[in-house]
Amino acid sequence: MTKVAVMGSGSWGTAFANVIADAGAAEVVVYGRRSAVVDAINQRHENPAYFPGMALNPALTATADAAKALAEADFVVLAVPSQTLRDNLAAWREHISGEAVLVSLMKGVELGTCRRMSEVATEVSGVPADRVAVVSGPNLAREIAERQPATAVMACRHEPTAVRLQDICKSAYFRPYTATDVVGVELGGAVKNVIALAVGVAVGMGFGDNAQASLITRGLAETVRLAVSLGADEHTLAGLAGLGDLVATCGSPLSRNRTFGEKLGSGMTLEEVVAETSQTAEGVKSSESVLELARRTGAEMPITEAVVAMMHHDLSPAEALAAFMSRRSKPERYGF
Repeated sequence: MTKVAVMGSGSWGTAFANVIADAGAAEVVVYGRRSAVVDAINQRHENPAYFPGMALNPALTATADAAKALAEADFVVLAVPSQTLRDNLAAWREHISGEAVLVSLMKGVELGTCRRMSEVATEVSGVPADRVAVVSGPNLAREIAERQPATAVMACRHEPTAVRLQDICKSAYFRPYTATDVVGVELGGAVKNVIALAVGVAVGMGFGDNAQASLITRGLAETVRLAVSLGADEHTLAGLAGLGDLVATCGSPLSRNRTFGEKLGSGMTLEEVVAETSQTAEGVKSSESVLELARRTGAEMPITEAVVAMMHHDLSPAEALAAFMSRRSKPERYGF
């Protein structure tokens, strides 16, 4: 039977592992650092740290031993904060099977190198790019853990590998699609977190649906410009991994990035928001590397610039709004 190792017992890692267990086509083991979470998954079929009281598939197992989780795994699902991937993967590399497919659930861009997560995975592990897949889409982890209907895109340069991944994820409530545009799927997932921070700030400042819709639409335009400049197909960003993920992340109170921005917009300082945020809001750190990517390619990303100024250069939300609204824009048809 196919074996899947999910490296990370956070909310999305746990939810995705449960999807595969529910699909019933693979054996799934979750690696977690905290013994209390590992024991709860094995004994009570629950992850109390993220989904207290929510039943996981009894076939799902967990371990605090990375080598044990990775042994003979056909798929290695990477579900750690994006800025920790390089160090984690370096520690796990020797235990990864020679034919394993690496699957990234992460939605970020590495600081310093500006590499996408699939690029980091290839560089550190030595696994060729045609055996590295990425998963993205409107995937709010809690709803998926509750087994509400959801969809996602499984992207890999080697289409048969994407299809293999699709086959072990199909369930009654989770419908996966396949694609080969890894660049577009990854950047859609990374940039939407930055835009969700901006939308959250607007909500926290008391602005309504016009402001939110404008930020989402202009944010999609920024994402398309960046992705196309790096070789993506613009049509990818009109699908689940672009617009779909953007709408879910910007519109839902379950979104970590929107919630982070909302607290900032309501008057809390950045330090106060960070102090009371238990889960990683990927857009906070990735905003800098996304903006650096844009500058390298010449893609214009004013919303991202405003988010970076708020998160890293002490610009207040009011000052960021004023700068964005007063900027001189290039002529564009249809506001897109």
